[in-house]
Amino acid sequence: MTIDEIMCALESKGTAQNRKVYARHGVGDNLFGVSYADLYKLQKKIKTDHALARQLWDTGNHDARVLSTLIADPQQATSGELDAWAKQITCSVIADMFARYVAASPLAAEKRKQWINSEDEYVAQTGWTLHGLASRDGGDMSDEELLGRLRYIEAHIHQSKNKVRHAMNMALIGIGLRNTALRKEALAAAARIGKVVVDHGETGCKTPDAAAYIRKAEARKKR
Repeated sequence: MTIDEIMCALESKGTAQNRKVYARHGVGDNLFGVSYADLYKLQKKIKTDHALARQLWDTGNHDARVLSTLIADPQQATSGELDAWAKQITCSVIADMFARYVAASPLAAEKRKQWINSEDEYVAQTGWTLHGLASRDGGDMSDEELLGRLRYIEAHIHQSKNKVRHAMNMALIGIGLRNTALRKEALAAAARIGKVVVDHGETGCKTPDAAAYIRKAEARKKR
């Protein structure tokens, strides 16, 4: 499919209801309002096409950028390209999708360390989302590194920007689910941190209580 064919397909799949929902999540006016079900169908049809992904991203259209993260080849990602894309993120929805793409690339470790220090809210959110993904079982972060990140979260989460607080909280949860020793440390940190307040706007999204989430997840494992 060509870029023109895909943009026409995306426009035809957009709905007014989806545009209203996405707007409540901070998505700007450049969108069609395509459901994720339809985006995943297009992904299956296109498969992996990095050149096309670049074209889709460059449109600035929200739906095109979501699709771009689904069909881009993580192995072809370059440091400069990832930095450029990260700086163009304008909402948390794209930040989360972009993080999943970066997590599959060889540059994930480099970028998660770099981006958490960004003054840009969505770049920092992406960095902490990458930490959350990497902290789960099978991730490439050592216990020592995760403990360092846990201390950082405890010291800075309440002073961080809105969506960064949410991503940091999810990273804390990821650390707590890694193993028994880190679970103990994460639960203690969560108790000291207390409630993490995040404004999700007019959406049904919530930032979970980290300690409760970790305990419930562990209880499910034991069943």
